[in-house]
Amino acid sequence: MASPEKPVVTIRYCRLCGWLLRSGWMAQELLSTFSDELGGVLLEPGTGGIFEVEVGPELVWERKRDGGFPDAAELKRRVRDRIAPERRLGHTDGST
Repeated sequence: MASPEKPVVTIRYCRLCGWLLRSGWMAQELLSTFSDELGGVLLEPGTGGIFEVEVGPELVWERKRDGGFPDAAELKRRVRDRIAPERRLGHTDGST
């Protein structure tokens, strides 16, 4: 059960497009990096080419809007900016 005080990430993916494995891998990356900050990651199957990532109610990635799929580093930065902006992500932060 998700922790009520910690945000939950929802990954909506197109089941017909075969994006379950990609979504599961991204969920694993987020949970590995933010195990103390997240209440959980929810995988939500859909259709129509959907691939969206929300932190709580906030949309942080949308495949059509953002031009494809995020790499793990970019997705982690976007999630980090919402849940723990002071946290460093090591070498994936680059010069920012």
